Amino acid sequence: MNELQNLFQQQTNNRWRISQTACAERILKLKKLKAEVIRRRGDIALALNKDFKKPFAESELTEIHPVIDEINFTIRHLKKWMKPKSVKTPVVLFGSRSKIQYEARGVVLILSPWNYPFSLLLNPLTAAVSAGNCAICRPSEKTPNTARILKEIIEAVFKADEVALVIGDVDVAEKLLLLAFDHIFFTGSTNVGKKVMAAAATNLATVTLELGGKSPAIIDRDVDLSDAAKKLAWGKYMNGGQTCVAPDYLFVPEDLKDQFIELFTDQVKNNFGKNSIERKQSPDFARLIDQESFRRLSGKIQNEKDFIGDEFDSGEHYLSPVLLETNLSSPIMEDEIFGPILPIITYNKLEEVITHIQGGQKPLALYIFSRQKQMIEYVLSRTTSGGVGINQVILHLANPYLPFGGVGHSGQGSYHGHFGFKTFSHERSILIQSKVSLISLYFPPYTTWISRMAFKLLRLFE
Repeated sequence: MNELQNLFQQQTNNRWRISQTACAERILKLKKLKAEVIRRRGDIALALNKDFKKPFAESELTEIHPVIDEINFTIRHLKKWMKPKSVKTPVVLFGSRSKIQYEARGVVLILSPWNYPFSLLLNPLTAAVSAGNCAICRPSEKTPNTARILKEIIEAVFKADEVALVIGDVDVAEKLLLLAFDHIFFTGSTNVGKKVMAAAATNLATVTLELGGKSPAIIDRDVDLSDAAKKLAWGKYMNGGQTCVAPDYLFVPEDLKDQFIELFTDQVKNNFGKNSIERKQSPDFARLIDQESFRRLSGKIQNEKDFIGDEFDSGEHYLSPVLLETNLSSPIMEDEIFGPILPIITYNKLEEVITHIQGGQKPLALYIFSRQKQMIEYVLSRTTSGGVGINQVILHLANPYLPFGGVGHSGQGSYHGHFGFKTFSHERSILIQSKVSLISLYFPPYTTWISRMAFKLLRLFE
């Protein structure tokens, strides 16, 4: 604990210097970070593959490229973001002008998850650095190879009194939460998010919680069913199904169920192999992160009717892509699946779908496959979620002009692009008064004449 306290104190002592750095200095740091990521590109992909057999193509698509893209986007726009923003001032405050100035929160803590251990640490760190913060990062202990690479990259770019990465088990995270950080950024489960929020409350630290939840997908009758099957098979089984915005379960019209199952099954076979042996040997399908996840997920599909998959290997933490038909009362519908299992639920009336979604916790994502604008607007107006994909899955994360974040049990706060800069900044309100002012009319003593004149003036501005 003393080592963590000393590190925290070093950054606390340094935070005012870092917060006053100019745009050019922050950009230089981000360029160094980008260069180091590019230099270690192969090592990063290899580490991810060692941790849970993450496919090299997915490492590039979902880990390395998003970090480089986020850094590039931040570098291009940072000067504009940092510039104080002039805002209007009401006439009653005649003689004054107002602006919003962005300032660093101070010393921040970034707690990142294991499922996207590289990008979900460096993307929020990019935002924190761009806003002028000091930061302590703690990656998940479940991906030790990636954590080691991250530590080497950060130590090659930053001094410890500005940005540091500490490696350790859950005990280290708990000790970090005892420190008086100015802001805590956490990505992980809802249950742990509640603990993080409680710990932050002790020091009145602000928080950003990127959590999860059961993200539904809805297929309309008027839709390109083959296109929907292709996209859902890609999004669901990416990263072995261990994606916070993966479609968690799927609503399909009763009369389209058999056709969809056939199309979806064919797509899974095309992606990963035509039989169980090929699918297990596929280099394009990640493994579950650990034995605990394997036991939890393999237990979920007992006594369920599956159409493809249901192949296990405890030693490799392997669970094949699974597609199963179930109902809303099934145990698999209780919690977020976070694995390669896609339950299908049939419906006849869209109101049934809406009633179920409204009755659950607010999801991180909602996916709608439809050609009908009226149907899409109907669903959007009667549901809420962190983000929405229409005729697509997951890709709303890839647009830096969109905020990414949850709502309710799926999180609070957002980041990516400008939203990340604002998350790690305090928007400071500043009013500058000139020599001319009407406000002095309202200073006591409130004589009869002054009161009449002052309040007549006020009414002019109503």
